[in-house]
Amino acid sequence: MNIAGMSLLHGMLVPAIEVVTGTVMVAAVRWRQPGRSMRWLLFGLVAGTGTAVVVYWMLARQGLLPGDAPRSLWVWITLTVLAVVLLVTGWTRFGWGRRTGAVLATLLAVLCIGLSVNQWSGFYPSTGRAWQGLTGQPLSNEASLRSLVELRNIPEPNGKIIPIRVQNSTSRFHHRTEYVYLPPAWFAGPTPPQLPALILIGGVITTPEDWVRSGGAVAAVQDFAATHHGQAPILVFVDPTGGLSNDTECVDGPHGNVDTHITKEVRPYVISAFGAAPDPARWAVAGWSMGGTCAVDLTVEHSDLFHTFVDISGDQGPNIGDRNQTVADLYGGHADQWARFDPATAMAGHGRYDNVAGWFQAEGHRTVGHRLTSPQIRAATALNTVAQANNIATVFLQQPGRHTWPFAANAFRQSLPWLNSRLCN
Repeated sequence: MNIAGMSLLHGMLVPAIEVVTGTVMVAAVRWRQPGRSMRWLLFGLVAGTGTAVVVYWMLARQGLLPGDAPRSLWVWITLTVLAVVLLVTGWTRFGWGRRTGAVLATLLAVLCIGLSVNQWSGFYPSTGRAWQGLTGQPLSNEASLRSLVELRNIPEPNGKIIPIRVQNSTSRFHHRTEYVYLPPAWFAGPTPPQLPALILIGGVITTPEDWVRSGGAVAAVQDFAATHHGQAPILVFVDPTGGLSNDTECVDGPHGNVDTHITKEVRPYVISAFGAAPDPARWAVAGWSMGGTCAVDLTVEHSDLFHTFVDISGDQGPNIGDRNQTVADLYGGHADQWARFDPATAMAGHGRYDNVAGWFQAEGHRTVGHRLTSPQIRAATALNTVAQANNIATVFLQQPGRHTWPFAANAFRQSLPWLNSRLCN
């Protein structure tokens, strides 16, 4: 049995864990004082249900579409709170055997919450990917920057992933380790060719490795390069947040000067360190969710640096709630910054673009009238209209699906031939 290859999104592993958890929880609840225990049981259920409602409301307030979450998430949130209530109220009455069972039931319930969240986001498709991500394992085919000198004349049919530490003296943005993927063509001779480059950006809760572990970007480019004589763009996996709870929307503001970091630090570094082509026609930005918003914004605001974007399920513009909340929190109260970073406003203010193009792809569900609809599709439709009005050539795809990493991974594969044709012309 290939344990590392077991799916966390399909198959029987997750249902099996849920059945085991339910069995342990039932076994851990053995009543000696039925009346008192029943009162705590009812209290725990009410507290658990209330917690689930509050979590739903908080996620909806952040625009994270809790209605798309699997029902099991709300069940396990409720049962986890119930397990905690029963554990705390029964601790003094339990023997060590029941205490151990109650603690185990609580931990398994928390695990089931994590598995439900993972099924909602598609963050870790398999047990192996989850282990690599949670334990901080090196990325597959990773090599140090120092080792590139030795690898220079050695064919690398799969390319290499290189961790990079980009200086932040201009932006002062405290980012984590970022990565660059060098395709096989980079190793084809004694001097690196001037390859095009593609920046990839994930969602709000993200790490620089996510497009590799969850989005399958390197695997997609490796497959593409295998049928195109090793030719493919350099991939640049930036850190757009600096942490898991910092929603920057890739703008400059109190949450961090991410726009400056990407445009004035990351891009020049990749050109200098890896010989990437400086021509903006050979640079693109692609992203999913928040990263899709970033991709549009960076391109239309900095068309002197990037000529191509891929927006997968992004928003209509950078936001943390409504406009007033966004101006107050994301921009520190500076309303002029909202206008600067709003893509539709930036495009209208710029006017006609020259040789700029974009790919919009969004997921949705079918309505009674058999039309696809979702906030992402509405956002893409609005931006696509403004882009075309300002001479930006676009591709616009609407597809059934959910707001998950598997959708993002598939969309990236679909866009790759188009991207390559744009960057290699």
